[in-house]
Amino acid sequence: MKDKVILVEMLVEKLEQYGKTNFELYKLQAIDKSTDVFASITSRIVLFSLIALFFFLLTIGLSLYLGDILGKTYYGFFAVAGIYFVIILLYILVRKILEESFNNYLINQIFKEKKNASN
Repeated sequence: MKDKVILVEMLVEKLEQYGKTNFELYKLQAIDKSTDVFASITSRIVLFSLIALFFFLLTIGLSLYLGDILGKTYYGFFAVAGIYFVIILLYILVRKILEESFNNYLINQIFKEKKNASN
């Protein structure tokens, strides 16, 4: 009888260790996925920032050039603002598609399988 009690205690102890190990594994997997997503989003933000800076400087140059062609500097800025207004209207039309695309990207990043180093 005492042997059965000892076996049950050992079984309970093993189950407890298994539960703790499983919890730790899930925690580490969640950290791994979240760091992958964070790194991916961060690199895209940096890239977006550099592209935005490029277009900002390009916009100023284009505005000054168009202003020179049109006779007054501020005419060039108005022309470029009009171009941006058209771009904004186009964005409003395709906003849902872009949002779905971004959501799908995030979901794919969260659920994508890591390639093992042994493969």
